[in-house]
Amino acid sequence: MRLAVVGAGWAGLAAAVRATQAGHDVSLFETAGMPGGRARSDHDDGATDNGQHILLGGYARTLALMRDVGVDVERALLRLPLSMTYSDGSGFALSPDGPRLLAAARALWSARGFGWIDKVSTLGMTARWQWRRFRCPPAWTVDAMLRRTPTPRVRRMLIEPLCVAALNTPSAEASAEVFLAVMRDSLFGARDASDLLLPQRPLAQLLPLPALGWLRAQGATVHLRSRVTALARDGVRWRIDLGTESSDLRKAEPVFDQVILATPAPEAARLTQALAPAWSATAGALAHEPIVTVVLTAPPRAWPAPMLALRSDDTRAPAQFAFKLGDQVAGVDRVTLVVSAAGRWLERGGDAVAAACAAQYRQEFGIPEGVAVASVRTDKRATFRCTAGVVRPGMDILPGLRAAGDYVAGPYPATLEAAVRAGEAAARAAP
Repeated sequence: MRLAVVGAGWAGLAAAVRATQAGHDVSLFETAGMPGGRARSDHDDGATDNGQHILLGGYARTLALMRDVGVDVERALLRLPLSMTYSDGSGFALSPDGPRLLAAARALWSARGFGWIDKVSTLGMTARWQWRRFRCPPAWTVDAMLRRTPTPRVRRMLIEPLCVAALNTPSAEASAEVFLAVMRDSLFGARDASDLLLPQRPLAQLLPLPALGWLRAQGATVHLRSRVTALARDGVRWRIDLGTESSDLRKAEPVFDQVILATPAPEAARLTQALAPAWSATAGALAHEPIVTVVLTAPPRAWPAPMLALRSDDTRAPAQFAFKLGDQVAGVDRVTLVVSAAGRWLERGGDAVAAACAAQYRQEFGIPEGVAVASVRTDKRATFRCTAGVVRPGMDILPGLRAAGDYVAGPYPATLEAAVRAGEAAARAAP
């Protein structure tokens, strides 16, 4: 079967690899010159990432895909037990040993910076989650779910950072249903499911470039810098129109038995507007939330962990997490601060966000001077807003036309694992 995959993000790459393994004749089309979508390395040098991305040990399908295309996962990712550690050493760290429920209970009970009332309320909260089988009404927000417990300190230092990191949506609006699914399958899932997997090489080398190399070696056709401008039925098949004049595509016959649409939701909505208006309207109605990544240079300081939680607020401290990864230049720390759910902050402008991050870092580490902004990156449509009751489009659009992406209906928020799972599901649906 001739199968076209439109979009070479992580969902599109997953679909293309799995469809090729199933024996289909796959053509992959990507508008950009570098694969990876919203988790990519820059087009110009292939080494600088478009933002700080992390994976979790529970990303089983993503890790399997990386291995299948030849990535040495153990070398490419630094595996650490989940921790919510602050610069002063307060917070908690999850033990890698023992049953997850007991490990989580021990971590919460031994957490620094929390009083016994905080700990008791947290243990009670997690016990209720388990008693309810990590389920709640779809209309509940995370704040609504926590209206009675836990204590304000636990909300501020534990729940809110976890919520915004997982869903990229403020807890006042975030879906409690999706948040509980993440907690169930990571913090309270398999033994290594909650492990942090921190990239030790550029994002392009984690999956996008190895996947492209694997696809080409298996005989799949890859078209970069080739934008699909329209889709149309051709009997029982599908014709794609290409916004390019390259000679190799002029020779190709752009008619396919099936098409997997692995573009961002707004582009998928545009391409299907005339074909499937209801599906297009659902995809197009999704709101998006930005993420801002600020890289700073600063005087060296000892860090208790490579990833630190930061005390954030809505007025002066925008970043929720800081990272110090890779080789550091002698005498200088190069650190990355991440501002998730950044829409409110971007109303003040990118320069204001960067200045606030620098001031926040100085305050957090007690550094009076010497902190400078090296770069600021803004992804205005980093993820869809995972709000309570949000309606997401399904995978099936029309016979022979399916969608794959982290926004497609499913139990998880917009993550790399959700993208890979969606791509694999779309490929499996091909006869």
